[in-house]
Amino acid sequence: MPDALRQLPPVDALAAHVDAPRAIAVAAARAVLAERRRELLAGSAADADLAARVRAWVAAATAPRLRRVLNATGVIVHTNLGRAPLAASARDAVARAAEGYSNLELDLASGARGSRQEHIEDLLCALTGAEAAIAVNNCAGATLLAAAALAGPGREVIVSRGQLVEIGGGFRVPEVIAQAGARLVEVGTTNRTRRADYARAMGSATGAILRAHPSNFRQLGFVQEVEIEELCELGVPVIDDVGSGVLADELELLREEPAVRRSVDAGAALVCFSGDKLLGGPQAGLIVGRADAVAAAWAHPLARALRLDKLGLAALEATLQLYRDPDRARREIPVLAMLTVADDVLRTRAERLAAAIGPAAVIVEAVARVGGGALPLLELPGPAVAVAVEGLGADELVARLRAADPPVVARIEEDRVLLDPRTLADEELRLVARAVGS
Repeated sequence: MPDALRQLPPVDALAAHVDAPRAIAVAAARAVLAERRRELLAGSAADADLAARVRAWVAAATAPRLRRVLNATGVIVHTNLGRAPLAASARDAVARAAEGYSNLELDLASGARGSRQEHIEDLLCALTGAEAAIAVNNCAGATLLAAAALAGPGREVIVSRGQLVEIGGGFRVPEVIAQAGARLVEVGTTNRTRRADYARAMGSATGAILRAHPSNFRQLGFVQEVEIEELCELGVPVIDDVGSGVLADELELLREEPAVRRSVDAGAALVCFSGDKLLGGPQAGLIVGRADAVAAAWAHPLARALRLDKLGLAALEATLQLYRDPDRARREIPVLAMLTVADDVLRTRAERLAAAIGPAAVIVEAVARVGGGALPLLELPGPAVAVAVEGLGADELVARLRAADPPVVARIEEDRVLLDPRTLADEELRLVARAVGS
């Protein structure tokens, strides 16, 4: 054993086997040598190709951690996979904004300092009917900022007990109100809240009423809630967190999600919603509503901490531009296209994928989902491709797919691996088929 340890090569000699910057090569050599010493001390006598290990270490260390994956799960707004894929025009806008400098906060006409919100405010107002609008980095931040701006220290926020939900990674409505510095006032019961409950709770300390979208939580049966129009008649500012950001409210599929324009028309002071769910854009939290309320939000110190960067603004502006033409939005925004894709298109896509995979594939009927906390009860029936590879269990096969380049993420149902064509683009089918056979 001492002889084997003495025979290990020097760090520099081993690092010379890889074509990489010296610092990376040396780090790789040290890591591989340390690993080999542990093996020898544990009694391993097997030969080890240390040079190959160094090259593999460098390849792994320098490969991008954030990678493109192929979504074959059938979950359209998949939180773990980055939620909404961007439209081509939004991707182009990001590339232009990233290429060099931009007029992020410069008024090109006057040469004076401008506002980053000017790039999206007019669009949001035109699409929602609001008097003013701003964008921050996500919807949770938008709701926090709205509560802090309209209520804040010493004020109260009234919320129905049925809406004191937790969504996402620990986003709890009571804690958000506490972080805004306001005091929570609960009204109603878990399953039924009436207009009179809100009215009795209102007083001189009331800063706002918050209506919180329950996301992927639903109550069925003996339930009652107050509609946004009635809340806005009570005479105090209403913050309406509508969640997923439905601007395509003409789509029948989306009728169960609260439409942004409806809340604006009802008179909500601030309406908060996501940019990266059903709206189909980048991660963003959008706030629209009355000019005085939006101005109060933008003037709050939290606004700077939550502001959206230039790449997000570029993608958001391009996505909103598509909504000026509803038909174009349905064609070009991937989320809307996946929701409304024709049955015959899905069937053709499934047939192409099954044919490319070969005898291991068979077309079955399945159900896709919206995901992202939106429309949890909505089922999207359609074809999927079930795959079985001899000698591999379902868990082993999905692991192989995730290890492909690019990785393919599938789902397992009834011990079968399913590849759903709804969330795959036509040009991705060949890559998925290759991953199955790799």
